[in-house]
Amino acid sequence: MNSTAQRLENVALAPYTSWRVGGVADRLYIPETRQQLVEILQQLPGAEPLLWVGKGSNLLVRDGGFRGTVILLANTLERLEWRDNDRLYAEAGAPLSRLARVARSEQWRGLDFLAGIPGSVGGALAMNAGAFGQEIWSRVESVEVVDRGGVVETLMADRFQANYRALIRIDDTAPFWFLSAIFQRSNLDREETHEKMQQQLKQRNATQPMSYYSCGSVFKNPQGDHAGRLIEAAGLKGFTLGGARVSEQHANFIIHQGEATATEIEALMDHVAQEVEQKFGVSLQREVRIVGQVERCLS
Repeated sequence: MNSTAQRLENVALAPYTSWRVGGVADRLYIPETRQQLVEILQQLPGAEPLLWVGKGSNLLVRDGGFRGTVILLANTLERLEWRDNDRLYAEAGAPLSRLARVARSEQWRGLDFLAGIPGSVGGALAMNAGAFGQEIWSRVESVEVVDRGGVVETLMADRFQANYRALIRIDDTAPFWFLSAIFQRSNLDREETHEKMQQQLKQRNATQPMSYYSCGSVFKNPQGDHAGRLIEAAGLKGFTLGGARVSEQHANFIIHQGEATATEIEALMDHVAQEVEQKFGVSLQREVRIVGQVERCLS
């Protein structure tokens, strides 16, 4: 190997998350190639806490930081290429907006619903991301995964159970991460229109606070209802805790107004969930992933 991955020590993670909050990680690696990524995994101690970050959306890093190693895929492992005319290969670090745009360049509208989601392919696969009634795993043919020891494996989509904002590997419980996916289209995709995608993006921009730092939707929608409707009905639109605020534009968004801490954002999440449960008897489940330690108090 001619080069090694970039390795940084004591790195603030706030710039790598869409909320722009969070503490310091002990180590951060930025691999430029798949081989560098595999070598990082092979060299890490087995007990080392490990966090993968793509675009940092749907992620809250606590103010106490992450005691372990972070692997950053943003701006790397972003290759997209066609495999014949009906299959699109995408690496885990590729932005969803770019994936949708490349697919659309070949008159494939089946991934248009991903255009406005501010994440990467790997993260979207891990949580079965979706919008407008569609989900990413409905288009997956196969994926490449890597385990803690750096072993790469290709798996067909039927080896996974895709649920609402959740994914289960059916035959194995060992930790793994996505390296890439192949998406396959059907004849139906060719009938979908560019105007439909434009309408979806326009609706998203009109109803969501795109000009503020956020993670997207904070809570999963309860069956038969919408988290945003419940939060609004609880009178929480605009409710503020420190620099964190429930968006007036979409109640299922918590926005960072400029001076928020991760602690304030998490506390606001807790408050919203408690109020909704008290008023309506509905237990909201977080969609966002929370990692790291709470900030230590100095005496």
